[in-house]
Amino acid sequence: MSGREGQSFDALAARIRACRHCAARFKATATAHAPRPVLWAEPGARILIAGQAPGARVHESGVPFSDPSGDRLRAWLGLSAETFYDRSRIAILPMAFCFPGYDARGSDLPPPPDCARLWRAQLMEMLGPFDLVVAVGGHAQRWHLGAAARGGVTRTVARWREFAPEVFALPHPSWRNTAWLKRNPWFEAEVLPALRARIAELLGPGRNTARGARAASAEGAP
Repeated sequence: MSGREGQSFDALAARIRACRHCAARFKATATAHAPRPVLWAEPGARILIAGQAPGARVHESGVPFSDPSGDRLRAWLGLSAETFYDRSRIAILPMAFCFPGYDARGSDLPPPPDCARLWRAQLMEMLGPFDLVVAVGGHAQRWHLGAAARGGVTRTVARWREFAPEVFALPHPSWRNTAWLKRNPWFEAEVLPALRARIAELLGPGRNTARGARAASAEGAP
């Protein structure tokens, strides 16, 4: 990356990847693992996928959504893995960059709130505004939609027309939510077609970001 914006992002990304703020917290979990921040973004991306936190498989691979949940999410979005992982087009920023670990019962721990407080506002200021935010799960929805997401994930997802086309709220694509999908057939019948159409509109050939257009205009100005 070149230019001041790119250099600033590189410096911030390096700080995030080196972060060990939650080391003691993670050591105290059932998994007793070390921090491994997973950041997947570049300046200029039009779409943000805002998730919860990496799972155990992503902690090992260092690649976001490199698990069955990711397979389902890509199917929901209508994207190939190649496009999904193109950082120049899609940024993937979870609410916490590290795997939070498991509790004593083997359940996923929530993303530590310290992570978003430390890093998210800086990243959003540097990378945004995005033309589309895909907010996956309640943690991301509360951050990006505020009070509008307080009614819970199902209610927030059902109100998708209020937030589109700038934001689409999704349930987590975990296979544990298969029963939720069966109880809420409107999600696949109504929400996903609208979301796929919006993504195709943004990623189609010849599409430039508003930021890119402004930058090009500024460069050509006397």
